[in-house]
Amino acid sequence: MAEPWFGFPIKPVDASTTASSVDHLYYFLTALTLFFTFFIFMTIFYFMVKYRRRGPGEKPKGTPTPLALEITWTVIPSILCAFVFTWSSSLYFRNSRPPNASMEVFVVGKQWMWHLQHPEGPREINELHVPVGVPVKLTMTSEDVIHDFSIPVFRIKHDVIPGRYASIWFQATKTGTYHFFCAQYCGAEHSGMIGWVYVMTPTDYANWLSGGGKNESMAQAGERLFTQLGCITCHVSDGTGRGPVLQGLFGHPVKLRSGETRVVDETYVRQAIVNPNSMPLPNYTPIMPTFQGQINEEQVLQLIAYVKSLGTEEKGKGK
Repeated sequence: MAEPWFGFPIKPVDASTTASSVDHLYYFLTALTLFFTFFIFMTIFYFMVKYRRRGPGEKPKGTPTPLALEITWTVIPSILCAFVFTWSSSLYFRNSRPPNASMEVFVVGKQWMWHLQHPEGPREINELHVPVGVPVKLTMTSEDVIHDFSIPVFRIKHDVIPGRYASIWFQATKTGTYHFFCAQYCGAEHSGMIGWVYVMTPTDYANWLSGGGKNESMAQAGERLFTQLGCITCHVSDGTGRGPVLQGLFGHPVKLRSGETRVVDETYVRQAIVNPNSMPLPNYTPIMPTFQGQINEEQVLQLIAYVKSLGTEEKGKGK
């Protein structure tokens, strides 16, 4: 969906809190580029005519080097570059930090579809339902190759890389239905890796969220998987197990055997699941097996959601 300009659609509609800021920076950079392109070519053309060779025996005069001119064409571009850098970097940092109260949706890219899951339980394929006026944080990873999640009307776009978690956020300002795409060539069916964002009123979103009957939340699915995989036998809440206590662990720093300090976030928990021996803790024997290849990325995200759900409880022993 694009906004018409004198009858021509030149850009997608502005449908998020950050879209207009991104557009203003783009307009400024475009105008700056066009101005200097016109100025430089007109200067070249003027010099071509004024200082052309008028006869075979003509010798050009010596060219002075005015210091004021040298300073001018050094200082002005430097100021412009500093201005653009300050503007763009401040916009980048503001747009890369989701508000603390953001609603979270987990996204897994896979050849050639998008799996999306809400913490409350609903799962979607190539569709995303969100409420208008609410910040939404997307935590994304890939199961196979590099993808790129892009929603043009929100002016957001980010690579989705296997084995890593990336996040972007948006706050929709208009209800409606909008396209999202994979913006990184990922194989034969790349062009079909598209979907729709449905921006709804808070009431409609609440009805949609509860409309599919009782859903198992991601944390509940993670708890069930935690028990099925036997993790519960080592990670005991009273601290008597062979593994660390997980209650109250998420979001807190831990010190590894190497002396390095890491914050327990999504990336840390994922690494502990797929490659636990890469970061052993000082007070525990590295006996945890790897679950890489045994569970998929959606299940890893469910385990992470379960660990996060324990974060509000009192921290146990062993930390």
